[in-house]
Amino acid sequence: MATSAHPDYTTYTHADLLNRVTDLEAQLRRLHQNNSILPILPSQPPKSPPERQKQHKRKKEPKPFDPSRHHTRPIALKFAYLGGNYNGFEHHANNPTPLPTVEEALWRALRKTLLIFPDFAGRGEEEVCWEGCEYSKCGRTDRGVSAFGQVVGVRARSCRPKVKAEVEEGGDGLEGRRTVDDGDGALSHDGDATEAPWDPIHDEIPYIQVLNRVLPPDIRILAWCPHPPLDFSARFSCKERRYRYFFTNPAYASAPGSDEGRLEIRRMELAAKKLEGLHDFRNMCKVDASKQITNFERRIFHAGIHRHGPERCATGSRVEPELYYFEVRGSAFLWHQVRHMVAILFLVGQGYEQPEIVDHLLDVERCPGKPVYEMADDRPLVLWECIFPDAAQLSAQDHDGAHGDDGIARYVDTLQWIQAGESGGRDPSKSVIAGTDYGKYGPNGIVDSLWALWQKRKIDEVLADSLMNVVTQMGAASPMHPAPTGEKPSGAHEVSGCSDRLFDGSERPRTVGKYVQVMQRDMNDAPDVVNARYAVRKGLIPRCNGDALGGDAGE
Repeated sequence: MATSAHPDYTTYTHADLLNRVTDLEAQLRRLHQNNSILPILPSQPPKSPPERQKQHKRKKEPKPFDPSRHHTRPIALKFAYLGGNYNGFEHHANNPTPLPTVEEALWRALRKTLLIFPDFAGRGEEEVCWEGCEYSKCGRTDRGVSAFGQVVGVRARSCRPKVKAEVEEGGDGLEGRRTVDDGDGALSHDGDATEAPWDPIHDEIPYIQVLNRVLPPDIRILAWCPHPPLDFSARFSCKERRYRYFFTNPAYASAPGSDEGRLEIRRMELAAKKLEGLHDFRNMCKVDASKQITNFERRIFHAGIHRHGPERCATGSRVEPELYYFEVRGSAFLWHQVRHMVAILFLVGQGYEQPEIVDHLLDVERCPGKPVYEMADDRPLVLWECIFPDAAQLSAQDHDGAHGDDGIARYVDTLQWIQAGESGGRDPSKSVIAGTDYGKYGPNGIVDSLWALWQKRKIDEVLADSLMNVVTQMGAASPMHPAPTGEKPSGAHEVSGCSDRLFDGSERPRTVGKYVQVMQRDMNDAPDVVNARYAVRKGLIPRCNGDALGGDAGE
């Protein structure tokens, strides 16, 4: 029998072949026992690289998310957004808009992060649906309007461990031990069971960081409230809303030496103070007949003009404009109310109207219908803050019991906010870096993303300012029109031969020809007539009492 590495089996006898087969089978069994390998398959030709890639194991499909395995808890979210890229805050079903809404972007972010579980009830899961989420919203800003303190309430997923009822067998029988889920707070125990401690703030999902990763860069979550009151509603629990409307003075560029476009701040301040108190603002809003509102009274806690600070900007006269803002604080606002008030203040500031125009418009006996006038532009308006006071503050009648350092009456927000940068809800999947692990600084922090947004617009400002410098320094100064010898009866500055120009808060003033006093213009029908006409057309019964907006901010 041959003994080389490659034996010649043709020389084997029958007995040699049987011995060889038996020996090989024994070796195979030993290899299989030692290495736990599979039986050797028939040899195949080597596969090319693409074929080997096809043979890789397919990744297991992720298991469907089971909401029943997770706790939920009511929370409040405070967030900010720049409204220029959105069709307002509120989403309307079956009403497509040219731009997305902020509410739709927020809903999609909550869905993508699996923080809410809507009850679609047969509807498509791509449609915005808040059913079963205990959702409420504070303010409803219009297209182009921004917000720096918008608030919503929602029931969101929690990472608190969900413990099932436990039963242990004792020595003489059954000794029960249960862990009871209280729904919103900490776990309570029946018996002597001990559970791992869980902090409802520090051990919770980092809502701020999680949502800001998937939201557009011009929408940022600023804070979350872990313990809103049991009956909390972002709409009805808010008792004060604060708006700010920014503008420059002068309002627009003018020829060198001209004071055209300069606003008289003192006159605007006098007119603004007339807005404070409880008044019927039907002539300073847009009537929505579909709401059938009959009560147009709203209480304004404060209205005034404030200096924002010097900012260097380019104008034709190379005078550096001052930056101001109109601030108004009230319990609730009608639709477009703030922008109508600002429009009247601009007319007063330009000298086209006297401050007493506010008294005339608030006198519904003298002026039952709103005169025809345009409201101010949307972009400079900001929903600055939403305030949720406690019961003690609400007991102070007419807002008399709460005053700030500046002497202005105000409520104080009593919700417990965990803000970006504070120790609450740190993302455990990220390495801890001092000062950067709570969503404020560092990569993907709020400051980082907002800096990128600010830097882009700052460069645009510098380029526009430099271009304005180049243009205004070209050639000799143009001859001036003769300065006005006096003011119009309304106080407006006049330049002979030119149409009147009205500032409405936008980039450029509107040319209106010969200005007509507001109280001399055509008037719209009274709200009662508008509501009745709509009710007849729709077959509705007009409401005889009712504030359809309730406590909602309608701006």
